[in-house]
Formats: sequence, structure tokens, C-alpha cells
Amino acid sequence: MDYGISGKVAVITGGSSGIGKAIAQAFAAEGAIAVINGRDQAKIDKACDEIGPNARGISADLTTQSGCESLYHFAKEVGSVEFLVNNIGVFEVMDFFEISDERWSEYFNINVMTGVRMSRLILKDMLDQNAGSILFISSDAAIKSIPWMVHYSLTKTAQLGLSRGLAELTKGTNVRVNTIMPGPSATDSVLTYFGEIAKDKGISRDDVISNYFKDDEPSSLHQNLIDPAYYGRAAIAIMTNPAMNGAVQRCEGGIVRSAI
Repeated sequence: MDYGISGKVAVITGGSSGIGKAIAQAFAAEGAIAVINGRDQAKIDKACDEIGPNARGISADLTTQSGCESLYHFAKEVGSVEFLVNNIGVFEVMDFFEISDERWSEYFNINVMTGVRMSRLILKDMLDQNAGSILFISSDAAIKSIPWMVHYSLTKTAQLGLSRGLAELTKGTNVRVNTIMPGPSATDSVLTYFGEIAKDKGISRDDVISNYFKDDEPSSLHQNLIDPAYYGRAAIAIMTNPAMNGAVQRCEGGIVRSAI
């Protein structure tokens, strides 16, 4: 299927690994120019090589306004930005009673404010040109809070409100803002996390993953980690669909027991 995005510029924050990289690969495969960022230029260069000739990358720390402006101006040099994927996020397992105020602030800055800053820069351009699409990468944890990751869950819920609020600013235009909610995914960071548990317990990583779904996510219909490539396909389909605006699309493998 031709999505009509060949030659168009897509900014994917945190696109050097994980879900962001998978989405960048999907855009590049469709002929778009995928602009990614990270904090390690060597890692960015490696990711660009793997994504292919349609990838561009810059080292930029989006937890700062100056870093966001660097990515924004770098992308503008490539061309008019028509797609923005706010993907940057971190997760960790931590006892709620041990999470400091400083860590709460760090999580909010990374998982929420990076999207605020980049949208503040790029959404205005999209409205001026009356074309563009923004996608936030949230999580099933946004509506099914995880007790061992309360700080992560809260920030993912905040993204839903942010995305819907920005969508309201697009009324009557050809600009759209949506969200997808991935579930447990086979990213390098998640696989490393389960690998460390496997090493501690002296069992295989596959057994750890199987036990995780059996004990902690029994409602999952997928019953396995999701290939990040699926999110790349979902991102393009949603971001190029004129009927999708202000929406939240679940891509969590059926963990949330709800028809809508």
C-alpha cells in the first residue's frame, strides 16, 4: 500500500533504538526521510546505517530546550516536517515508597516534557502549513497502572491528556494528533531486563518471559513480547489516516480487558 509519504520528513524522537527505531525504519521503508535523535552520536550513526539512506540523525538531549531546538533546526534543514513521533521514554521497576521527588521530576521531564517541547516547536509549523501529523507513544500502563512502576504509569497517562489537548488545537485544519498504547515489547532494553532476571534465577530468558505473562499479565491475549516492527506499521497507518484525530489506539496485545 502506498501511504503517499515518500520524500516527506518524519521526526522520531529517541529513534536510535527500540520502538522509535522500528518506527523510523517503517517510515524510511516507505520512502520518507526519518530524522532521529539520541544522546550518543556513535549509536545514532549506527542506527542510521541500519535504517538506510533515508535516515538522518543528530545528538540532542530533549530534556533541555536547547536540545529540542537543535533537533528542530536540524530537521528543518532536511525539509518541512510533516510527521512528529514523540517516542522518548524510560521505565524501571521501583517501589513506590522509594521513589524520590527528584526521580518523579526526572520521569516527568523525560516521558512528558520532551513531547511538550517538541510539539511546541513543530505543531505551530504544521498549523501554519495546514498539514502534519503527531503521534505520542504511550503504553497500556496509561489505563492499567502498574503498581511496580507507578511513576512510569502516571507519565503515560499524562501523555493521553497532552495528546488529546493538542488535538483540540487542530480543529478545522489538516493537522492531527493521536496516541498509540504499546504493550510489553521485545526491545533491547526489555530483553536485557528479562535477561538479568533470568541470570539471577538461573533459568532461561524465555521461561522468565513466559512466567511474567502467566503471573503478571494473564489477561494478555498475545502472551508474548510484541515485535516493535508492528508499531512501525501502526504508526504510519494512523498518522496518514485523515479520519484519525484525538484518538488513542491500543496496540498492547489484548492486555486491557475492554472492547473499546
